[in-house]
Amino acid sequence: MEIPSRYNPRHVEDKWYNYWMERKFFKSVPDSREPYTIVIPPPNVTGVLHMGHMLNNTIQDILVRRARMQGKNACWVPGTDHASIATEARVVAKLKSEGIDKKSLTREEFLGHAWEWRRKHGDIILEQLKKLGASCDWDRTRFTMEDAMSESVIRVFVDLFNKGLIYRGVRMVNWDPQALTAVSDEEVIYREVKSKLYYIRYRISGEEDYVTIATTRPETILGDTAVCVNPADTRYRKLVGKKIYVPLVNRLVPIIEDEYVDMEFGTGCLKITPAHDINDYEIGIKHNLPSIDIFNENGTLSEKAVLFTGIDRFKARDLVVKQLEKEGLLAKTEEYVNKIGYSERTDEVIEPRLSLQWFLRMKQLAGPALENVMNDTITLYPAKFKNSYRNWMENVRDWCISRQLWWGQRIPAYYYGEGQDYVVAESPDKALELVRKKLGMENTQLSDLRQDEDVLDTWFSSWLWPISVFDGIRNPDNPDIKYYYPTNDLITAPEIIFFWVARMIMAGYEYRNEKPFRNVYFTGIVRDTKRRKMSKSLGNSPDPLQLIEKYSADGVRIGMLLCSPAGNDLLFDESLPEQGRNFANKIWNAFRLVKSWQVDPEAKAPQASEMAIIWCYERLKQGVREIEEAFNQYRISEALMIAYKLFWDEFSSWYLEIIKPEYQKPLDKRTYQATIEIFEAMLRILHPFIPFITEEIWHLLKERPQGFSLMYEKTPSIKPVDKEKIKWFEQVKEVVTFIRNTRVEKQISTKEKLILCVKSIDYNDDFDPVIVKLGNLDEIRMISEKVEGAVSYITAYAEFYIPVGDLHDQEGELKKLRDELDYTRGFLESVMQKLSNDKFVSHAPAKVIELENKKKADAETKIRAIEERILSMKK
Repeated sequence: MEIPSRYNPRHVEDKWYNYWMERKFFKSVPDSREPYTIVIPPPNVTGVLHMGHMLNNTIQDILVRRARMQGKNACWVPGTDHASIATEARVVAKLKSEGIDKKSLTREEFLGHAWEWRRKHGDIILEQLKKLGASCDWDRTRFTMEDAMSESVIRVFVDLFNKGLIYRGVRMVNWDPQALTAVSDEEVIYREVKSKLYYIRYRISGEEDYVTIATTRPETILGDTAVCVNPADTRYRKLVGKKIYVPLVNRLVPIIEDEYVDMEFGTGCLKITPAHDINDYEIGIKHNLPSIDIFNENGTLSEKAVLFTGIDRFKARDLVVKQLEKEGLLAKTEEYVNKIGYSERTDEVIEPRLSLQWFLRMKQLAGPALENVMNDTITLYPAKFKNSYRNWMENVRDWCISRQLWWGQRIPAYYYGEGQDYVVAESPDKALELVRKKLGMENTQLSDLRQDEDVLDTWFSSWLWPISVFDGIRNPDNPDIKYYYPTNDLITAPEIIFFWVARMIMAGYEYRNEKPFRNVYFTGIVRDTKRRKMSKSLGNSPDPLQLIEKYSADGVRIGMLLCSPAGNDLLFDESLPEQGRNFANKIWNAFRLVKSWQVDPEAKAPQASEMAIIWCYERLKQGVREIEEAFNQYRISEALMIAYKLFWDEFSSWYLEIIKPEYQKPLDKRTYQATIEIFEAMLRILHPFIPFITEEIWHLLKERPQGFSLMYEKTPSIKPVDKEKIKWFEQVKEVVTFIRNTRVEKQISTKEKLILCVKSIDYNDDFDPVIVKLGNLDEIRMISEKVEGAVSYITAYAEFYIPVGDLHDQEGELKKLRDELDYTRGFLESVMQKLSNDKFVSHAPAKVIELENKKKADAETKIRAIEERILSMKK
């Protein structure tokens, strides 16, 4: 077999992904095995692959592939979200570019364009995920607007309405003037911005005096219906009950008092605009104030504003300020920093607005969802997110679930008669039945019913995702939902913990009386090296597909995980996937080296090779155990680093170096077979992280049956580890490094054989053949006295000497020993600080404390030996 000198990832990745797909290796159906289930956080149909997707889906794929190799029936369900606001905006923009105004279309005509757009663009991101190696069951791909999913959403709406949890009413909502729809509290992003605080004079009725009021929004004075002071504020007590004129419009409004007013803000007087501020709205209800809505849906001023009708709110602000100055009513202006709410979808400044909307009562649903996260029935990784989760749940507000759009599940409320009377039903026919039978309106026809124009918030479909992808709403006892639910792990970003995670938990307990998933792993945010969030607008976000093209899918997967612990941000630059590509090349070159050796079936294995095999098996078992522990604690980056170092440092740098035959000489069969076995175990460990190159090498390593795949091989199992073997080999590494450094420092040829003298009462000579080979030694000699005129090295267990005769530099040797002594004392001090820290000792696992105590004992032994050696050299 001719093995290419260079690894060709483009050819390999296409070849093996097609191989896996053709043989349906990702497909899952219920059977007798233990299920392992992940549902993908459905990306928007408007989206293309970005760095956040890369990180999230790499982690999901690692977990799914690992589960398959553990013998579980792994099912990763893919799909996309219809993304009401974003998709409608895209379609409207496309139509506008073609000279078509949305307003000129009927609802059905517009939806025809939207579905066509979805058919053309909706699956792009899923196809891109395949380039990453995502092993989803693509036959299960779902879309939140497909018929079955929409039917589930409508059933849930009807059910919650019948339970009294959904209601319709006029409330203050977050209005997006660009998308022309209400958005939920969770879809508002608050930012600190530099604003101005305007001090405006309001004339008191019947007097020549004024009251000065501070506001950041002078344009809203056109909707003022009161001025409010704190009853404890003695400055204004005499004014309470009097009337005051609203500037510019000369509306006469009362001066009222309420404890809500902050006496320290501005002048202590507050203008009340019930239609355009949530707190003013509450005060308005409490004091029975009128509400004047001065804004149109698009953020321009309405006729009720009286002035500046049709002008955008921010331009109107400037005009109001100019007019106030002109009339002498602007006392002063100050610079001011405040928080402004922006739409998460359009980045438009949110306008608080009174609107007739549909709401879902959340308190009842939040109860079990809060309890089962706080008691760790559902575990969050990292646990720090429990506090923010609890705070949101304990203060949860009703969810505004209606959106003034056409793309989405239409609200199943049907109006009849001349007013606003309605029924809620799963279909027009059922609505008609309700009107006829329950209300006694037998003559009502379908044409007499008018369905609500609004659609449901996109999150109202995706909160059912873990249930609805298995048809658990429509068919609650079907085999899929009973087998795959609850799912195992959810991998998502912390910024949607309230949008999505919390609501899925609520839906899970409401409709299955069971958690939707066992564990939630929060990824960090992918940032650049300046700690800026990656975005197209900043131009700091690389194209993931170009990264794959340049560094390979395996390289990018490793790069995304090299420094991304759960919940912490990933500082990304291209050196990370480059390091991943280099690791893949290292594996390839190690494979080529092993396969290049000729094998002599009659040759006897050298002692050094025998000991290397024994050690490598133990180190492999230790690595498998460490990786398992890291996965169990969802330290996935750490699991990768353990596997990375196991291959690069232990197998490639040490093991292969020990067993490598002399130039143009063959390798014995026993060592070759053991090496192939160890290499294969390494591939099984690495496969979840880097599936392509491991599959390629696994097939080249030895003959495989037709249709087999590494992904269904069992991952190495946990076995007892001989820690003594590993401990003594660590000393071997130190000694070999000492010998090699001595050759460099003393300019001794690597071909010249040396003698190593060992002084110890606790020395294990099992690995001496390894030291002899790697150090090119003539012999290892046990001694009882220190060797004069020798270079020395001291470990916790022995003193090592290399006689170098005239090349010996006593002063240099002393300096080296003093440096080593300083380093070891510093190391001991750091260990002692840990052990003297009560918090560390009381919270750290027993294994960690045991390890620290061992470090302490070893350092103390080494310090004593170095001090003795220095003392002896001074005599």
